[in-house]
Parts: sequence; structure tokens; C-alpha cells
Amino acid sequence: MSYRKKVDKKLLRKEKAYETKQLMKEKRSEEYEVLEEVFDRSTLMTIYDFLNKGTIAEIFGVVKAGKEARIYWGKDSKQKELALKIYLTISAEFKRGMLPYIQGDPRFAHVRMDTRSLVYAWAQKEFKNLQRAYEVGVRVPKPIAVSKNVLIMEFIGEEGESAPLMKETALEKPREIYRKLLMYVKKLYQEAELVHGDLSEYNVMIWKNEPVVFDVSQAVPLEHPMANRFLQRDLENLYRYFKGLGVPVLSQEEMYRWVTSARSKRLR
Repeated sequence: MSYRKKVDKKLLRKEKAYETKQLMKEKRSEEYEVLEEVFDRSTLMTIYDFLNKGTIAEIFGVVKAGKEARIYWGKDSKQKELALKIYLTISAEFKRGMLPYIQGDPRFAHVRMDTRSLVYAWAQKEFKNLQRAYEVGVRVPKPIAVSKNVLIMEFIGEEGESAPLMKETALEKPREIYRKLLMYVKKLYQEAELVHGDLSEYNVMIWKNEPVVFDVSQAVPLEHPMANRFLQRDLENLYRYFKGLGVPVLSQEEMYRWVTSARSKRLR
């Protein structure tokens, strides 16, 4: 690289940093101060880039804080509610937990094994899984954008209050919810060629009496060596939960055959 190009590149970085600083002065709030305390510079710059592009207009409070990620409530320029999922880049435990799902997934065959690279790949993985699920008609949060360890998607809920988990909800029509979730498992398998891998009453929200499947970061393609075992585990969870509610459910073997069968049969 020529000396002139190096100087131009350095000036461009300084100009971008100045624009970001001015933007944050205009949008300064306690929440931004909290962001600066929790996240590293790379994460903050990613968030600021989304602000500069107009993908995000405002960021409010934390909706959910876990060991792996924090979810913030935000809005875009049209006041549409957003969920910002920001993966933490320093969790060694997270790295150990994600490896079984990334290893064996051909989409991430060339990912480096350092923690930051894995976290970036994990965010991309969730975005791609959301896209595939959304495209085949599975009700998931609509994916909007992803960069590094920041994923932006549709907010499921209203005015910053998340829709309740299925576990927390007294279902009005549990049989219909069961049938719909089983149909979603089949759509994922047959059309998106994915297995959720962690489907349970803790990864389904109920919004306007409809189930919304979320947390699809660990979903794997059918060619993954553990895909069949993950599918069986998902079906075991559905069987256990809805049988416990008194819903007349198919046996786990019948559900497996129905989901994996090329011919679509009506659920009884």
C-alpha cells in the first residue's frame, strides 16, 4: 500500500470516529453509557455503524441478559420495534457450548477456533437460520441485519415487553399449539433442511395466541452428524410437554416418521 493510501485510510478512520462521537453526543442516554461499560470497542463500533446507517434509531433497556448474550429493545426510524441480540465475546463457557453445533456444519467449515471468530460465526449462523426458517413459513422473529456479534431482528412483544414464554403461559388451545409446532418442525426439516436442536417450552414464545420459535442459533443442517439425534430430542420435548398438558399427542416414533416422511399426511 502506498504512503498516500495509508494516509487516506487513516484520515477516513478518524473521520468515521468523529462522526460516531458526534452521533453519540446527540443520542446520549443512560442506556448508551451502560452499553459502553459492558461491551468492548469493536462491539460498540458495530452498534454505532447500525445507528449511522439508520438500521437502528434508538436503543432502550435490556430485555434479557444471559451468560452468552444480551437482548436490547430498540426502534428503527419508523418506530418499529427491534430486538438487538449482542453476543458476548469473552465467554469461554459459551465457546465450549457452541462447538458441537458449529463443528459438522459445512457452512462454517473454515471458521477459526478462537473465541471471537466463533462468536461472529455464531451470530451469522443464527441470522442464516432465521432467514431459512422465515422463508419457509415458520413463525420466527424476522431477521433484519447482522454484523460481527450483533444481530438485529423483529421484536416479539409490545412496547419493550417481550411476549411470554410458552412455559409461562396458560395455553387457551394447547392442541392447536402442539399441531402448529409439529408442523414447524416438519417445515424446518423438509423445506429449510434444518433441525432446531433445542426446541422446548423455553424456546417458544406465545404472541397473539400463536407460537413463535426463537433462539435458533444452534439449529443445524440435515447433513450435520448430530442432526438426527437433535431432531429426536426436539420431538421428545414436544411429547413430554404437551402430554403433560393432557393433549392427545402422537408417540415420539409417529412424530418422527411424520416429520421425516417425504409425503405430507394430515395430523390426526
